[in-house]
Amino acid sequence: MKISFQFPKSLASEATRSRRRRSLMRVVPLMAVLPLAWRGTSCGQDFDFHLQNWLEVALSWRHGVLNPHWAASANYLAGEPRFVFYPPLSRFLGAALGCVLPWSWTPLVFTLLCLLGATWALHAMAREWAGDDNAALAACLYVLNPYMLFVAYERGAMAELLCAVWMPLLVLYGLRQAKAWRPLALTVAALWLTDPPAGVMGSYLLAGLVAVAAAQQRSWRLVGRAACGVALGLGMAGFWLVPAVYEQRWVQIGEAIGPLMRVEDSFLFRFVKTPAGASPDDAFAIAYHNGVLRAASWIAVVLLLATAVAAWRSWRRKSAVWLPLVAAAAAIAALQFRFSDVVWRHVPKLAFLQFPWRWLLVLAVLAAGLTALALKPEPPTRRAIALRALAALVLAGGMVAVASVYFWQVCDDEDNVAAQVQTFHDTGFEGTDEYTLKGIDLDDQAGIAPGVVDCAVPTANCGDGPVWVMNAQALQSHRDAPAATDHALQIAAHVKILRWQAEHRTVDVDSASAAYAVLRLVDYPAWRVTRDGVPVTPARTSDGWMAVPVTAGDQKIDVRWRTTPDQREGYLASLLALAAVLVGGWMEKRRGGLETPGPVS
Repeated sequence: MKISFQFPKSLASEATRSRRRRSLMRVVPLMAVLPLAWRGTSCGQDFDFHLQNWLEVALSWRHGVLNPHWAASANYLAGEPRFVFYPPLSRFLGAALGCVLPWSWTPLVFTLLCLLGATWALHAMAREWAGDDNAALAACLYVLNPYMLFVAYERGAMAELLCAVWMPLLVLYGLRQAKAWRPLALTVAALWLTDPPAGVMGSYLLAGLVAVAAAQQRSWRLVGRAACGVALGLGMAGFWLVPAVYEQRWVQIGEAIGPLMRVEDSFLFRFVKTPAGASPDDAFAIAYHNGVLRAASWIAVVLLLATAVAAWRSWRRKSAVWLPLVAAAAAIAALQFRFSDVVWRHVPKLAFLQFPWRWLLVLAVLAAGLTALALKPEPPTRRAIALRALAALVLAGGMVAVASVYFWQVCDDEDNVAAQVQTFHDTGFEGTDEYTLKGIDLDDQAGIAPGVVDCAVPTANCGDGPVWVMNAQALQSHRDAPAATDHALQIAAHVKILRWQAEHRTVDVDSASAAYAVLRLVDYPAWRVTRDGVPVTPARTSDGWMAVPVTAGDQKIDVRWRTTPDQREGYLASLLALAAVLVGGWMEKRRGGLETPGPVS
């Protein structure tokens, strides 16, 4: 009789497997930002806008304004109410990093933090129904998907990149069977306070997932829990959301969906044709739009195919989340094509997404979740673990090469970080169409008179200066007021700048006669203007600048940002919602603690 011995394969302990999962989930995001480390900042389409926001917030913090509303460098130092409408979380994070790091390092660290957060969030979501090993691999695939790198490198959409952290958590807490209304409320608030288009997508995604899951389970409990979480989340975001909604009546918010920024211009592979006789600038803009659409369309094809394969392979797992995830993915696929135009036109606020392919951010979450379901459980052998890790690292290397070659954008001399910082302090930047006051045309005013102020620090003797005095008869009406740069209408006066900060400006004016002191500051209803302590109503020049009436003699003009009634209502809504979350949590704890979070399948 022949006796043979078989030795078991080398098994890895759970502690070893957990350590290797954590290491892999750190290394992959680090590899994904390598092009930023060796080639420098990628100046994507929206990067300048976000860098300017970070610089503005950091400056406001130094002036003691914790929640700034005014972007002082816009419109070439005349400013705009950008931060009333653009949410705070991404600009706060960028500004905080810029306060402790060189500005040239800030984009790299911001991107790395977003990718690390996205990896953790997807892992937390997927392990609810697929186990830690599969969830870790799915999380790596999530941060390496081509749309994630497209957003980080070619688009430079930093707020949308941060939303990649919140989207998996929205799916997790929306479908979790245990009581999850509090973390769901926090996630909804974070999503809206990061990026409004992502907030719209997340709200509709949650509604669809919960509706399918509730119908599947024949229970309304999930719907009630989600409705509670959404209501409290929107309430906590009220300090920004209420003013942003109310004060749209004062600006041209509709300009956000102008030509080439409309949904009908960006369905997959539906390229815009250059009209005959188009100007070189228009032809360039159309060509650039088509180039971005071509890249986004192919990325959509890749993600849609990956989602379909993952859905097919995971069907036999009989998971309770399979149908909601697949239904949401099918709806997103339909929204990419022209036949869905009627949906885009009639569903509230959906048109403000501008590009149908923005839904790929959500599709990547669904694809990763279905992939976690489709993967076989990882054998607990050292060899199997090493092979999976090696496959993930090889994929990371390949995607890094794709990002470096196809997505990374070169910075022109005027676009690099150092040049942007210098421009911020010197002449400021062009204004934003959708945050422009109604009745003002930035195209006609060339961004509101660029280049008048030619000094870094405004003073009375700084070139034309940020303040000058004009003949009173020249500003008898708001509609017929001449441009503030018409120097023939100036009169002799002595101007002394006492304070010139983003949201508080004080000027001493000694005028020989009654006149108007024209401030290089865009007029806005939230400004409170006083002259020697007495409130006055300013006029407005034809290019939107504030003109404060002054009398003969010496007087002090004080202009500061005031808290308007809609802003107070927003703060009240946030406080009430936060109190409800805290009280609700305390009551649950008193009744015996929270339910133990369990898997959704």
